[in-house]
Amino acid sequence: MGQIIFLRHGQAKNNTERILAGRTEGISLTETGIQQAEHTAELIKHMNISAIYTSPIERAKHTAEIVGKHNSLDVAVDERLIELDMGKFTGMPYDEIFTSHGNVFMKFYNGELEIAHNGVETFSEVKKRVLGIVDHVIEKHPDDNVLLVTHMDPIKAMISNIVDLSPTNLYELIIANASLNIFREKQRKFSLSGLNVMHPSRFDQGW
Repeated sequence: MGQIIFLRHGQAKNNTERILAGRTEGISLTETGIQQAEHTAELIKHMNISAIYTSPIERAKHTAEIVGKHNSLDVAVDERLIELDMGKFTGMPYDEIFTSHGNVFMKFYNGELEIAHNGVETFSEVKKRVLGIVDHVIEKHPDDNVLLVTHMDPIKAMISNIVDLSPTNLYELIIANASLNIFREKQRKFSLSGLNVMHPSRFDQGW
């Protein structure tokens, strides 16, 4: 039985500025985000990771590189771990989106066509590509522990593939920056064994 461990990137500038970054280039980790990644790297040292795959987006890739350096592992980029394509909403402040378009995230989890018409990737598409990388990992690294560094909604997509969550549950579920979300796999069946796992120091510091 191997473990597939999803790591959300550390805190980035878009998180502190409340901007929907999507796939925008050039949005880096904050100093706090770098510290979060370093703490998580220390935590991962005890998890016997054999491989690291990452989203190509800078904030995820930098997080993966920090973890890889601390664990003497190379990092492979895989497009299936990329952030959502947020279409016309890319780069907009959250408050502006909610004021002009309502709760687009609830619409996204509901699979409403209005979202797709605005160029936003659908949740079913996200789930499909996430399962694609998971299948690849299972075939290439049987019974190994593998780290996948990505973004909040690809992690939610993986969770929703094995846990029956309503759109409201999905919307209210927050995957913390630089947290580990751990799935066990046996004969293509998955169980969720860890959610928002963080280094103990994070609880003392409030981030």
